[in-house]
Amino acid sequence: MNKYEIIVYWSDIDNAYIAEVPELAGCMADGQSYSEAVQNADVVIFEWLETAHLLGRDIPVPKGKLLYA
Repeated sequence: MNKYEIIVYWSDIDNAYIAEVPELAGCMADGQSYSEAVQNADVVIFEWLETAHLLGRDIPVPKGKLLYA
């Protein structure tokens, strides 16, 4: 289960919902609906963590709600 914060917003430029994961550098996804963007973000989070583990990189501990908004 994902415990990282996901920020979702509409992008006119991309004509899609964008889901960003601020705690994982460069981790983001998109989708044609809000729920699709969140589902895609869950996949990308798993892949981000798996890649970081394989490369021996530090994996941030989820902090929960952040104060970005």
